[in-house]
Amino acid sequence: MNSPAETGETTETDTEGYHKTLGNRQIQMIGIGGAIGVGLFLGAGGKLAATGPALLLSYLLCGVVALFVMRALAELVLHRPSAGSFVTYSREFVGPWAGFVTGWMYWLNWAMVAVAETTAIGHYLQRWFPGLPVWAGALLSLAGVLSVNLVSVKLFGELEFWFSTIKVLAIIVFLVVGAGLLIYGAHLGSAPASVANLVDHGGFFPHGFAMPFLALQSVVFAYAAIELVGVAAGEAAEPRKSIPRAVNSVIWRIAVFYVGSILVLATLMPWSDYQAGVSPFVTVFSRLGVPWVGDVMNLVVLTAAMSSANSGIYATGRILRALADRGEAPRFTARMSRRRIPVGAIAMTCGVCLLGVVLNIVVPDDAFDVATGIASLGVVTTWAMIMIAQERLRRRALRGELVRPSFRLPGAPWTNWATVGFLGLVVVLMGFSGGSSLIAVCAIPVLVVALGVGWWLVSRRRVS
Repeated sequence: MNSPAETGETTETDTEGYHKTLGNRQIQMIGIGGAIGVGLFLGAGGKLAATGPALLLSYLLCGVVALFVMRALAELVLHRPSAGSFVTYSREFVGPWAGFVTGWMYWLNWAMVAVAETTAIGHYLQRWFPGLPVWAGALLSLAGVLSVNLVSVKLFGELEFWFSTIKVLAIIVFLVVGAGLLIYGAHLGSAPASVANLVDHGGFFPHGFAMPFLALQSVVFAYAAIELVGVAAGEAAEPRKSIPRAVNSVIWRIAVFYVGSILVLATLMPWSDYQAGVSPFVTVFSRLGVPWVGDVMNLVVLTAAMSSANSGIYATGRILRALADRGEAPRFTARMSRRRIPVGAIAMTCGVCLLGVVLNIVVPDDAFDVATGIASLGVVTTWAMIMIAQERLRRRALRGELVRPSFRLPGAPWTNWATVGFLGLVVVLMGFSGGSSLIAVCAIPVLVVALGVGWWLVSRRRVS
């Protein structure tokens, strides 16, 4: 008789051994907190400078796609909550190979996100400690998030709640203060704060109509991590109640925070006043003339990066363990501690993050961009597989093989294929963006070969 690992049949091993301790407020904040990281707090400055006010369109478009992905994932979660999340659903509805590919690409995504976030922390710390190398700050932050994740999931959930609360409050304060500065017409940059900054200084598309599309890769990275809600469902106390609430909450909050923040930033100062490598939020608050405001905002963005890195270590631990339970990852990654923490999987991710520290020593100016470019490939793969799995669930429900949850993806199957097509377009455009995006595209053949060989070895071992 074939084992579940061979047939792709879903078992409960994905959630065995975990404590169901995460509540609704924590799950909501995990989804929000994971997504609000360096993609917004650090990356938005460089993208505004490269794209201009038209960056708003990039965030709006990616926000709509993120909405479809979240609703599709919620439908899958309500079908069967699992700590393996979309890995489990890809395996169940698409095939065993799909679970293998999705799991490893998501692990790669979050491993690279952790590298990017810890790199950003190293940059933030230099504001207060100019002599501290970026790699040293990255190493210190990695030690911190590793410690949190090894203690207990309850501590992780509680810290993530408060980390995320700080980020959310900071953005709310920024939006309120920014609106006041806009009404007052404050002079923070080379021109007064005004809605006219959206169309002056070269127009709404100062670098051409193509730039908002070329920016999509980095904007997709900024929205990444909203799918953490699905991973957290495996350790949720009442997933069927908390997940729909969390999804609805995360969607509208992320949309307001992201699109709203970019709109305020683009009106407070001309787009040309922002620069890559510097948080646009720190730039704005530093120009208010109050000495300590910039430092407070720097502390907030540092907390945001810590929060996102913390979420990354959490997610990869659960995904890798789900793979290991089926013989699709190294055996040691299935190991659980007495506190019910997947210590083996977390250790493997942190090992890759240490390579990120080395990357910061070798190419300190490019480490962040290289990490985010490769991470985007994992995001695109995961989101696409979520949409395909949900479409397969819908088909099986139409055939009467299962009952489709009432909380559904609107517009299916058209929204499924539109989303998958959009994600494919993002990958194609990455090849025209140059720099780190081109490095990521060049890595695609290597990843395809590695995953193909890996799946062949797994399948061969099962047959023998």
